[in-house]
Formats: sequence, structure tokens, C-alpha cells
Amino acid sequence: MSRFATCLIRPGTAVAGLGLLFAACVPEWPAPPPSRVDVVTDTLHGVEIEDPYRWLEDQDSPETRDWIAAQNAYANEIVSDAALRTRIEERFGELMDVPAVSAPRAAGDHEIFTVRRKGELQARIVRRPKPDGDPTGERPDPDADYEVLVDAQALGFDDYASPGIVDISPDGSLLLFSIRDGGLDEISVRLLDLETLEERPDRLPEALYGTVAFDGEGEGFYYVHRSREEGPRARFHRFGTPAAEDEEIFGEGYGPETFLRLEEIEDGRWLLLDVQHGWMRNDILVMDRATGEVHPILEGERAHAGARYEDGRLLLRTDLDAPLYRVVEIPTDGVPLPDWSDRSRWRDWIPEQDHLLRDYATIAERTYVELLDDVASRILVFEAGEDGAPLQPVDEVPLPDHHTATLSSLGDDGAILTLASFTVPTTRYRLDLETFERERIEPPHPDYDGSDVVVEQIWYTSKDGTEAPMYIMRPRGAALDGSLPTLLHGYGGFNVSVTPSFRAQAAVWVEAGGVFAVATLRGGSEFGEGWHRAGMLENKQNVFVDFISSAEWLIANGYTHPDRLAIMGGSNGGLLVASSFTQRPELFRAVYCGFPDLDMVRFFTFTETNNMPALLEYGNGGIPEQFEFLRQYSPYQAVEDGVAYPAVMFTQGDLDTRVPPLQARKMAARVQAATSSGLPVILRYNPRAGHAGGRSRIPDRAMDTAFLMMQLGMTLGPEGQGSAPERE
Repeated sequence: MSRFATCLIRPGTAVAGLGLLFAACVPEWPAPPPSRVDVVTDTLHGVEIEDPYRWLEDQDSPETRDWIAAQNAYANEIVSDAALRTRIEERFGELMDVPAVSAPRAAGDHEIFTVRRKGELQARIVRRPKPDGDPTGERPDPDADYEVLVDAQALGFDDYASPGIVDISPDGSLLLFSIRDGGLDEISVRLLDLETLEERPDRLPEALYGTVAFDGEGEGFYYVHRSREEGPRARFHRFGTPAAEDEEIFGEGYGPETFLRLEEIEDGRWLLLDVQHGWMRNDILVMDRATGEVHPILEGERAHAGARYEDGRLLLRTDLDAPLYRVVEIPTDGVPLPDWSDRSRWRDWIPEQDHLLRDYATIAERTYVELLDDVASRILVFEAGEDGAPLQPVDEVPLPDHHTATLSSLGDDGAILTLASFTVPTTRYRLDLETFERERIEPPHPDYDGSDVVVEQIWYTSKDGTEAPMYIMRPRGAALDGSLPTLLHGYGGFNVSVTPSFRAQAAVWVEAGGVFAVATLRGGSEFGEGWHRAGMLENKQNVFVDFISSAEWLIANGYTHPDRLAIMGGSNGGLLVASSFTQRPELFRAVYCGFPDLDMVRFFTFTETNNMPALLEYGNGGIPEQFEFLRQYSPYQAVEDGVAYPAVMFTQGDLDTRVPPLQARKMAARVQAATSSGLPVILRYNPRAGHAGGRSRIPDRAMDTAFLMMQLGMTLGPEGQGSAPERE
């Protein structure tokens, strides 16, 4: 494909002499395929909203399917550097195509786990005889010969389908397993007899499910069916009976904006129920199975809570009256259920700390508490106080800087420490709880040498004065002269913490001479519930302002320049990058926007997806006051004709039943028609992909990365080394 080099200076781009003109000199790209304009005008709360591509919402129409095929052909024409794509794919294969084994679960005389060997696209469910001796924490060898219990392809599915272990019966004789077909959130659930290795007729059809778990008596299993119209309903299936006769035991009155989890406690005497209202709050309740009576423990509060039942007490990890979380102990042994909600009987078991309390594990006589301190893990050791006083910190497990760490029990007095960072893939250690010496159980996968990579954490200031951290990876010795091709990532929402982890894309990007940055944004949970609330509903614009401010920091401090800066995000992160490039198009050269929410004004009408709980996070355009703040930033409505937008790659798939794929289709057409920059806007669309799978295969990741590298003028050599072109 021949292209003529043309030079342009996008509005707002600072140019200090000819040295900065290189990145503004861009090739002429072929025009995108045409998209028919057929304006539909809605009037919401007295405001007219025009939609020129409503016809693309019809996913199955022949016209839409032809349009998708043309978009995919165009995307391949644009990402045309076959050598670069091949080299990235090879390097990703080295870093991503590694064996994977899940933690074994006991099943009578056997252990059951999933295994995916190198070169395989999906895992299989297998088993082996239970090993003799004390537990060591070592995972099974992925290359050993195991008895295969479930292979989705052997059941007639294609290689996009994946099986999962759902539950194992208490006596180890039965296995509940799931099949996820492509990227659907929906799964089917089947029952395997582990003695005969034959499937039983008791099964759940493809649908949305929450908890699916055996009861303790061996009579059947509980499950939560999530209806998009009615909401979640807990049911009990008795073995050998038709599913139509399943008893509905809980859920009436809860709508589709809620999730439901349940757990048997006290040998099935009670059911512990967790009703999650979007990502805003939780209700914790207990049901007496004998009478069906439900007793609230925590209900109607603007608070999150997660419950554990152990040793005659209920433990709640909650941000009720503790924005950074605490663990509350509720004595239950011999106490009538109605009295469990009496807060005069509650006591702080682990008090709120100075940093976010993420998790805890009790091993022997001590409790190990994971904190998130400036977006890195710390693990404090707590011991019981005197006369019923709260636990007190007495020690700390030494951890390396800038890591995410978890600790789990290994027998009565041992532990497994799992560490991950930007330059070290997830690695598991056996930890001596007396000396804190650790012994690596198995080598990290993949084998990656990050010694030539500098990882630093800086703090940037957002527009309103809020300070936030940002992690930066860069090649050791790289000069901060404003020329480094930089890829900035963010999420910012749904109470999610984005912590250090190994990312193959980041590793390859830095090997090619670039900078990879991860900005901490409001809307996550990194600094507690106040941080989350500052980036949701009417405060969502704060998230975009934070991200834009982090980009400006990178430019002001000599890392990069707007024409060397790319941004990427998926799902809620797709909304993030779309809002950012529509609000500040001159700030970015290239954008990856994956599986995104984009039409926030009409999001509340997309009832064919399961993401109604997101209305409690984003807002509901059907409510006048929420419509007002949604239309201020909704990316689809924010696109303006004649604006010089960056190069953009959208990705999506037919089987996304969480984020409506119609949004990416419409947005791609809209930006293609509107942009005046001459830079390409493409849509890569996979009919088998969705939010829950089928979207992270190595060739797909290689194409995403090749698009961004091509736009920033980067190369990648045969040994993983690359360079950005010199500025002229």
C-alpha cells in the first residue's frame, strides 16, 4: 500500500522549531468504508439527541453484517506491517503462551484442577490421585499425564469454548462444571459422576448464574439464576427432579441492578446471603433453612461488606464507618439469629488501618492482613489483644517494592506467598512464618528478565488539586527528552484497584524503546470508598480529568510529546480513553479502545445486556438529573465534525453480553466520518469474542499493539529490541 507523506499540525499541538514536526508528518491512509447516515432524533427530558447510526444497533441485519466485514477488512489494511505484527506475535507467544495449572481441589482420593499446556488455546479439567505426604504448595506439572474429565472440544464445542470447575460435592463423588461458549457471560452447568465418569441429567441451561454450589446433605445444589428482566433468584435443585420444579428460596423483590451470592453455614442450618447493589453497597442477611425466615445483619446502609462464618462467629470486612475498611466480629454461637444485627454486640476484630485493608488470613494463632499502601502491598502480622481487645499488629512480612502480594495458608503453620510486579511475573513462594524466609516453589512463568527496565512511582496533580500516583516503566538509561513513545493505561471505576502485575504488552512496549505508564484514577478502590465515590455518578468526570492530568504530567516532565503518546483502556477503561480523546483530541496520537461503553445517554435502554448494575455506577439517563451529567461526557454524543481526532482502534465482538457491542459499531462510524486529522479510525470485530472471553488471543493482542506502534513509528527487532525513529 503506497502512501504519500503529508505534514499537519493538529490544533493545540505545541511546536518549538522543526524538531517537533516529525510526528505531525503522517502518511495518507486509505479512506474507511462508507457508513450510511440515517439520523434518528430522540427527545429526552426536553433535549433533542441525534443519532446518525442507529441502524447499526441491529446486530443481525444483513447491512450491519456487511458493514462489519468491511470494517474488519479495512482494519487489516491499516495494520499492514506484516513483519511487525509477526514479530510482536512471536514475542507475545514467548511471554503469554505458557503452561497454566489451577490450584488442585480435593475430591475423595483425587485432586481435580484445570491445566492448559503450551500451545493449547483452552484448559481442560483433569484429575490425579491425591499425593501422599504433607502439602508443599507446589502446583501439578502441566506436562504430566492426567486423567481428562472435561474437554470442551471433545463435547463438540469450538476452541473458543472453555470449561470451568464450579463445585465438588462434599463426598468427592460429583463435579459441577461449566461451559462458556466464546465470550458470553452466560454459561451452562453440567453434573459429572466422578465414579462412572458419566454426565447426569441434572444440568442448568445456558444463562447468567451467580453462586452454584452443592448442599451439605448430598441432596442437590443451590444456584442463583440472574434474569435481565427480574433480577437474581436463588433456587435449590434436588437431584433427579425436573428443573421446572426447582424451589425458589430467595430473591423476590430484588431487581436486575443487583447480584446475589449465597453460602451454607453451620452444616446447612443457615444460608449466608450477600446482596450486592451494583458496586455501591451490600446487604448481608442470614436465612434459617428450617423456617425460611430471613434476618438482616447489615441492610440499607451505604456500605460494602463481605462476610465469613467461622468458629461460631460472623466476620464482616466492611467500610461501614471505616472508609479504609475494618473487620467486625459478630459472636453467633448460641445467639438467636435476630440478635446478630444488634450492633451493640459487634466489635472491631481488625480495626481500620491507615491504608486500605484488602484481605486477611488467619494461620495458626496469627492473622495476616494485606494492606494497599500507595498502590503496593504490605502484609502486617496481627495477634489477639487482651480481654477481648481488637487484634494488634506485631510484625510485618518483608516485601519488595512495587509488588502485589497475597498470602494463603499451607497446613497449620505454613503459608504460600504470591508476588507479582511489572517486571516479575507471578511467582509463588513457601514462606516460613517464623523467620519470613521464602523459598521459591516454582519458577515464574514466563521467564522474563526485567533488569534493563526501570520501574518508578511518581505523583501527579489533577486539575482540582487532587494528587494521585502513577507507575512508569521505561528502558534503563533512556533520555527524558520528550521523545519517548509512551503508552498510558487507566481504568478508574467500579471500586477496582489497579495494582502492579506483569503485562506482556508492557514488557514488549518497553523492549521496543517505549514507556508504559499506569495512572491511578478516582473511581477505583486504591484509597478507600471516598476515592471510589469521587469517580462515580455525578463525579465521573473526575476520572477523565485525572487521566488527562497524568498525560500532561508525562509531557511536562520530558517523557513524551502529544505526537508520541498513545492511550489504552478496555470496558470501563474504554469509556475512559474515549472520553479523554473526545475532550482533548490534541493530547494524544493514538488510542486503543476495547469493548467499551460509549453511548452513556442511551445506556439505560440497552436491556439486552446483563450490565444493569452499572447504572448504579454510571448513572441512568432515564433520570433527569443523571441524564444531565451523562450527556456532558458521553463519548458518542461528544464527537464533533471537523475535529482532528487521534488514530483510534476500537475492538468488540458479537458475544459481549455485558457491554452492548452496538456502541463500538456506532462510535467507529461516527469518528470515521467526523475526524479531519487524516489518521485512521478502525474497528476490529470478532463474532466469537465477548466480555468474558475470546478477546485476548495472541494474534489479537499483536494486532492491537502493532497498530499503536505503527502510529508512533516504533519498530521491534528479532531479539525483542526496538527503537522509535529519530526526530528530524
